Amino acid sequence: MAESMIAVEDLTEEQARAELERLAREIARHDTLYHGKDRPEISDADYDALKQRNDAIEARFPGLIRADSPSQRVGAAPSGTFAQVVHARPMLSLDNTFSDEDVADFVASVYRFLGLMPDNSIAFTAEPKIDGLSMSIRYENGRLVSAATRGDGTTGENVTANILTIKEIPRTLPAGAPAVVEVRGEVYMSKSAFMALNAQMEAEGKPTYVNPRNTASGSLRQLDPKVTASRNLKFFAYAWGEMSEMPADTQMGMVEAFRDWGFPVNPLMKRLTSTADVLDHYREIGLMRADLDYDIDGVVYKVDRLDLQERLGFRSRSPRWATAHKFPAEQAFTTVEAIDIQVGRTGALTPVARLEPITVGGVVVTNATLHNADYIEGIGNSGERIRPEGHDIRVGDTVILQRAGDVIPQVLDVVLEKRPEGAEKYVFPTKCPVCGSHAVREKNEKTGKLDSVTRCTGGFVCSAQAKEHIKHFVSRNAFDIEGLGTKQVDFFFDSEDEAIRIRTAPDIFTLKRRQEASPFTKLENIEGFGRVSVRKLFDAIDARREIALNRLIFALGIRHVGETTAKLLARSYGSYQAFAEAMKAAGPLHGEAWNDLNAVEGIGEVVATSIVEFFKEPRNLAVVEKLLEEVTPLDAEVPAATGSPVAGKTVVFTGSLEKFTRDEAKARAESLGAKVAGSVSKKTDYVVAGADAGSKLAKAQELGVTVLSEDDWLALIGG
Repeated sequence: MAESMIAVEDLTEEQARAELERLAREIARHDTLYHGKDRPEISDADYDALKQRNDAIEARFPGLIRADSPSQRVGAAPSGTFAQVVHARPMLSLDNTFSDEDVADFVASVYRFLGLMPDNSIAFTAEPKIDGLSMSIRYENGRLVSAATRGDGTTGENVTANILTIKEIPRTLPAGAPAVVEVRGEVYMSKSAFMALNAQMEAEGKPTYVNPRNTASGSLRQLDPKVTASRNLKFFAYAWGEMSEMPADTQMGMVEAFRDWGFPVNPLMKRLTSTADVLDHYREIGLMRADLDYDIDGVVYKVDRLDLQERLGFRSRSPRWATAHKFPAEQAFTTVEAIDIQVGRTGALTPVARLEPITVGGVVVTNATLHNADYIEGIGNSGERIRPEGHDIRVGDTVILQRAGDVIPQVLDVVLEKRPEGAEKYVFPTKCPVCGSHAVREKNEKTGKLDSVTRCTGGFVCSAQAKEHIKHFVSRNAFDIEGLGTKQVDFFFDSEDEAIRIRTAPDIFTLKRRQEASPFTKLENIEGFGRVSVRKLFDAIDARREIALNRLIFALGIRHVGETTAKLLARSYGSYQAFAEAMKAAGPLHGEAWNDLNAVEGIGEVVATSIVEFFKEPRNLAVVEKLLEEVTPLDAEVPAATGSPVAGKTVVFTGSLEKFTRDEAKARAESLGAKVAGSVSKKTDYVVAGADAGSKLAKAQELGVTVLSEDDWLALIGG
């Protein structure tokens, strides 16, 4: 959790990687508590804040996106309580914005992706973001046949019987409605109904509920529909899934059709054409917020024309044509009681403020990351002042915390007037507090600028780094070994008994053999274990003796190589042998192997250098060789779009494209199974050249690579 207090814009890549790993675990845990057990530990706003922070970090570091990232899924896997329903079209969620500047960037990104000038020619709808439970309701031949929760975005829970208890939802559609209709929207509990329910619970001497949203969710997931009926739930329609035909060609037109069919729609929805008008409506809704009889946590903006929505398409789990503008953060004051140092997997020394407990937005906060030495001094990544002169952070200081996108608030500033006499400046350590090795700030040879992160130079000599590496190796995006959580890794790593000790990744796969050979130490006899749990652990380990190539690459813990980068590498090289040999050949940082590595789209010089350095280190190679004696990496899967004429082909776009934007071209090519590269090499299949194409076109002609015009490319892929 060491990086969780750092503002997204201040995160280093390594801090971002660690934070994304923490967020993936934390959000998955809350998904299980909320969706599977109806026992949320945090408020809905706090849960949204976790996801917002994850999305913001991924937007800044797209190369770090993890396989188990919340951005790669929606909601949580449906519980076993209800029958499952596979959505005909996935139920995706929205990206979030938090400021006027973010909204302006969103609008500009729409024009930019479409290759249009920002002339207010594109209309957007703006409507309140209801704080409820997403629902998809299906009608066939005019009759309601099923209703399902969002679930994980692909599969939800069948709650049809409970949805039928909501009076506002039509059981039948009027004549003329399409044969197949999926109306999507939000089930919610009004504030007045929530207060009445809590008054009733209090009068009966029963525990009261936390908030309307969680209560609505729990009410809808009751096994007895009579309980759901007693809760007076409501519904707003605002989207759709499968439709046999479309009754309108705009977002606003679709919502108006829902209204005509008898669905409640939000009366505050408007169609607007300028960023200024959109923001004005946001502020108007914000002023109404306290007086509305339902909870909202922001305003949703969508491109109105459906044909433009189609062109803009989707990212992994969210549309490019919509965003949610969240309402402002909360602030609080507390005292710094101590500053500790945590050592991460790559040796990063992260200062953590231990705080006097304070409640912010319903969550009790006891610590906060202070990011790095500069942040404590009040200096940003570019050397700029982020707090006034003299507002460094010291033990005993009263600090201002803000919750914006963080489960643990961000330290904004110090209340200098309350600084205790004798409070001393914090001196950042020059030695690792765990192993005693030198702690240094690396210098960028090109810029001469010091890295913002101080790192332990001990490597695997440092037990903190070695232990964190094991935790990374077994994490969900890597080998995903059930039964080897944080506590278990700590136990195995700290043990001095050869029969159970795990200090490197290969030790995990020799554990069973060492246990069978040991005449003395047996895991099943150790407190916290048992015969069944030990058998399950060994089964979980054995189940990972074959592993997807991208998971293995990610599990190696190479600095700067996140989940997305690992996928790119696996897809580009196909097999572990080809990947490893290419990385070793790229060691001189020049030549064909080095050029091929840099040509992989999304692999820059910093990442490439980090990978090559990993494979130059004899200790790393020794560990990997031992690991490969125990596990077999599977070759990367071929692209899904095998019927496409460009599936599996490597494409480079260069020059000024006129018929589509670069982003649009890349998205289309990847959807057809092609690999988009950033530079031309012998492995390039096609170079699509627009006007004023330069060195990449010349390189393609020199290597004999097929060069296509934009028209040639469109003809090849079918328009």
